[in-house]
Amino acid sequence: MSAAVLNSLEDFYRLLSTQLESNGVVKLLLSKYRGQDKSLNRLNIRPLTLQNEAVLSFVYEHQTNHITKNHNHQNALLEITTLLGDDFKSAYLTLQDSEIQLEFSKKGKLKISQHKAKQMQTMPAAHNREKHRYVDIQRPFLTALKVTDKNQKLIPAMSNKWKQINKFIEIFSQALEVSPRDTSTPLNVVDFGSGKGYLTFAIHDYLRHTLQNDAQVTGVELRQALADLCNQTAATLDHHGLDFVCGDVKTHAPKQTDVMIALHACDVATDYAIHYGIRANASIIMCSPCCHKQIRPQMQSPELFQPMLQYGVHLGQQAEMVTDSLRALLLEANGYTTKVFEFISLEHTNKNKMILAIKKPSTNAKEQAKILTQIANIKTYYGIKDHCLESLLNESLIQG
Repeated sequence: MSAAVLNSLEDFYRLLSTQLESNGVVKLLLSKYRGQDKSLNRLNIRPLTLQNEAVLSFVYEHQTNHITKNHNHQNALLEITTLLGDDFKSAYLTLQDSEIQLEFSKKGKLKISQHKAKQMQTMPAAHNREKHRYVDIQRPFLTALKVTDKNQKLIPAMSNKWKQINKFIEIFSQALEVSPRDTSTPLNVVDFGSGKGYLTFAIHDYLRHTLQNDAQVTGVELRQALADLCNQTAATLDHHGLDFVCGDVKTHAPKQTDVMIALHACDVATDYAIHYGIRANASIIMCSPCCHKQIRPQMQSPELFQPMLQYGVHLGQQAEMVTDSLRALLLEANGYTTKVFEFISLEHTNKNKMILAIKKPSTNAKEQAKILTQIANIKTYYGIKDHCLESLLNESLIQG
């Protein structure tokens, strides 16, 4: 056991500080709350790495909701010394190779117990961080949306949705880090086709509780019943700054938008969503296209390719590749750096491609002209006469 024998609360704090510096802390649980907030049950503390900074995530577990706050190590230690002994009468510290339990009696007498850690907890701290989820599985919205049960355990049937939520928030977080936005101002996020709100709630929760950004997140959903249901859930969970409206990408007029999201928008709905993001001058555009019906019947493949494309699946894949390549290039021509990549493994969903566009700080007219020439050449090669996104952008130029 690496921990020396502890005889006082000061010994415990010195050990905690040392173990944090050496990545030896697995978790710290403060319980037996005796403070003034009658709804607070316990405080769960875990080490995380956010934006390349080591922090401690404090999850205050209340009877009806959880509140997450992140602190650097110095501020975290100050917070723990303030709470332990006065508000919380019990602490359980799990290290890589030992466990320490503190108990305060009713008369304030301290009892310290030390044990060797269970074998399952001896994995390296770095491995724990690699497994870090961007969304805490104990967040109340996951239970409300029936991703987890009343004990905050993952419902097996929702495992794919849980993976999708975490993968999306990981991509979203990385995009925020590199986008040239003003980090001191609240974000405005619009999520088209929000459905039951899984990702919309996750985005809002991540921005508000992890990044401490006073964000406004709007889910736009065509079905009024789903929009109403999500609004009721948001109100019940006190998700201030989260709302859902009935509408679609064609009717929801652009306003202040920092992040535009449209996942699985069918056929040209993706083009309308991208057009919305460009008109709104969004810093980040995230699309996961679904269906590619407009381009496929127009494509005239060269005779050399026709033996390959006699198979419908290959013809569909070609139409998908051409359609999404044109979308990405049009985004590039309108001042964005664009990536096209696999969002979720095919074993979870066949709608697995994402187009991610991040606004450039400045544009280059010569580069834009080059990209527009490339787009024209691709259309000529395949005999494409009409592309929805290009038509929408040209119409905006005429009107503007």
